[in-house]
Amino acid sequence: MQIKNRPEYASKLKPLTCGPDQTVTDACKEMSARNVGSIIVTDDDSKVLGLVTERDIFRRIIAEDRDPKITPVSAVMTTELRTAKETDDVTDWLRIMSNERFRRLPVVDENDRLVSVMSQGDFVSYTWPRLIESAKTLVTSGASKNYQMLMIIGAILIYGLVSLLILARAL
Repeated sequence: MQIKNRPEYASKLKPLTCGPDQTVTDACKEMSARNVGSIIVTDDDSKVLGLVTERDIFRRIIAEDRDPKITPVSAVMTTELRTAKETDDVTDWLRIMSNERFRRLPVVDENDRLVSVMSQGDFVSYTWPRLIESAKTLVTSGASKNYQMLMIIGAILIYGLVSLLILARAL
């Protein structure tokens, strides 16, 4: 399934953005007002320059004892970002995000302008119905006699639940 076909994608609010010269304090105020854990740094043409997360602020402002009132977001933003197109496959990105351990994925148009931001949680919500449907299919096809298969399915479901709980605490 393509990203653009996910209900989460269609219902997304406009991404929170700022310019590279905005101070960390001002960015934090905007993040707080929207109750989000990141802000996308864009240029005047809405092209993605970087991403500032709560973790970036902890590591590059607080831990380094910098003044957030004068530090621009460009000094603390993560610049090595992956971006997706809305026609990309959801499952592929879920795997990439999980393997490379990042939680936010800017989605850009054909001109590399920011359109949306998908979170790992948005993608995880896609996998739950598929996992449950797969489990039902296995059980109804006689897999209930196969103890190992049930243990694997159970472990996958528990892993998914724990991942969602961790993700919910991180946001």
